[in-house]
Amino acid sequence: MRVAKLVAMVMVLAMVLGLSGPAAAEKIKVGYLHTLAVDGQFWIAMEKGYFKDQGLEIEPIKFTSGIPLMQALSGGSVDVAIMGAVISNFPAQGVGKVFLVNNIEYDTAMLFARPETGAKTIQDVKGKKIATVKGTTAHVFLHTALKNNGIDSSKDVDIVSMDMAGAVSAFITGAVPFVATWSPFHVLIRDKVPGAIMLSSASDFYPDSAIMGGWVATNKNYDNNKDMLKKIIKAWIPANDYLISHSDEALKLIHTKAYSEIPFADIQAGWEAEKVFTSKDWVTLYKDGSVAKWIGQVQKVFVEIGSIPKVVPPENFFDPNLYLSVAK
Repeated sequence: MRVAKLVAMVMVLAMVLGLSGPAAAEKIKVGYLHTLAVDGQFWIAMEKGYFKDQGLEIEPIKFTSGIPLMQALSGGSVDVAIMGAVISNFPAQGVGKVFLVNNIEYDTAMLFARPETGAKTIQDVKGKKIATVKGTTAHVFLHTALKNNGIDSSKDVDIVSMDMAGAVSAFITGAVPFVATWSPFHVLIRDKVPGAIMLSSASDFYPDSAIMGGWVATNKNYDNNKDMLKKIIKAWIPANDYLISHSDEALKLIHTKAYSEIPFADIQAGWEAEKVFTSKDWVTLYKDGSVAKWIGQVQKVFVEIGSIPKVVPPENFFDPNLYLSVAK
């Protein structure tokens, strides 16, 4: 009897002291758009163990466009999504909440012409077919570029919408003469279409074409699991600051882990095409309304191109308080 009591006491003590084994990691499905401006910090956090440090077990799920990624988020097949311009689209319509931003996509989108078109300026696309993915970063850039050149993207050109891999493939085969795309798809164009002409890139219209990239949670996770979202932020902060303070090392890590199929020089060029801020600087940009303003700016373009019916206040779908509560 005494032995049984002793065993029972030891078991209770082990539970109290946490000696019964580590707590199970919280499993999270993260959908991501595979472009450096979107998944850079993510891969650093994965490789440096920052998610693991927060007790998170991440299942990465790759997407080639933000539209199917948001559809997956809406259906609940991913818990959070990382993407570019689309954070200003579906969340504005009530699908998901933006709780963390990565950067400003300063020069990640491009407009290419096939060499046989003889095109030299944006004016040369008028009346022609342009392949892209409607409702995405590339479409936002394309609309802005055309608008700044007096061209109505809904009337003066024929936009052929398909997933980005398909759009680039159609351009490479000559099925369409023009394509609006984003990094790193430009690598395929450069390699497969000698003489392809880049008519413009997003930096030509910055800051009008500035696009925020970031993280969106399902409505269910935002409403019921904010602690999990804070853990993601806690893992993101050191990854973001490492990317800035040790850029060369960080880019090599990202290249080895996720982009080994393309030259490292293209990763370096991708890094130069985005604007990234330290976690401390982000605090200021969240507090002074800059982030909300940038998100709202892209939302207005989505209204112009007919992707969403009306402008709604960014505070309806973007919550800065989770980041501020962690990064204070």
